[in-house]
Amino acid sequence: MTFTSDPLAALLQPERLTAVVDIGANPIDTDPPYKRMLANRLCTLVGFEPQAEGLAALNTRKSDLETYLPYAVGDGTPGTLKICQAPGMTSLHTPNPRVLNCFPGFAQFGRVVKEIPVETRTLDSISEIPNLDFLKIDVQGSELAIFRHGSARLINAIAIQTEISFVPLYLNEPVFGQIDTALRALGFIPHMFDKINKRMILPIHYADNIFAAMNQLLEADIVYVRDFTQPEKMSLEQLKHLAMVAHHCYASYDLAANCIHNLVGRNALPADAVGRYLEILRASAAAAAA
Repeated sequence: MTFTSDPLAALLQPERLTAVVDIGANPIDTDPPYKRMLANRLCTLVGFEPQAEGLAALNTRKSDLETYLPYAVGDGTPGTLKICQAPGMTSLHTPNPRVLNCFPGFAQFGRVVKEIPVETRTLDSISEIPNLDFLKIDVQGSELAIFRHGSARLINAIAIQTEISFVPLYLNEPVFGQIDTALRALGFIPHMFDKINKRMILPIHYADNIFAAMNQLLEADIVYVRDFTQPEKMSLEQLKHLAMVAHHCYASYDLAANCIHNLVGRNALPADAVGRYLEILRASAAAAAA
């Protein structure tokens, strides 16, 4: 594959575009981490959004590189989608009123306004995913079930951004320690927090800002990457796609450089590739400052 618009892709020369899968693809309040890659035609995207309105909106503005499917991804058993007053809290899990009542606004956010029976599909069973390099997942409590029933798909993945909970906002919701254990068992290690969500604990709150926080952790978006301390376990293509995601999605230039260094060590890139990458970074910084 020939890349002309992106200097890093031109250096790495991956065999195909980076394959992104987004489970819970309808953005609520932030842009997805792969937005720049998609805009620059550096990745393909298969997204899942079981809510009809969200799916329709995604299909209205999609490009030829994007495919959106209406499946509820889970453990493969029938479930009930709880549509909540706040769309970001819609889940296959039932909101936990005991916990929600501890934080300003959450009793209202988590009020179930509609229930929809759904047939869930496992990640491993979905034939419309040809490749999976980078998984973004935000499904309000079903993450662990998806990982457990998606291990065959994830064996070649190089990065996962997942929401994790420190306090279970839903009944029987797995928390951070369980997610961490599962992903480490699949060969991933934590890389960075992309977003950390804190809230005040009632009764203390600001009437004019229910989103104000002191110290209590609620949720976070955390990025896991294939264990770069064991690069021999990654293929050349995995190293290339990890470099692409690290660079374009998270500005993790050190990780990208580490991947390039390992590719040089395997004679997959020229000896001066790390230096050429540093020149790419310098040129990008100079252009941004101009």
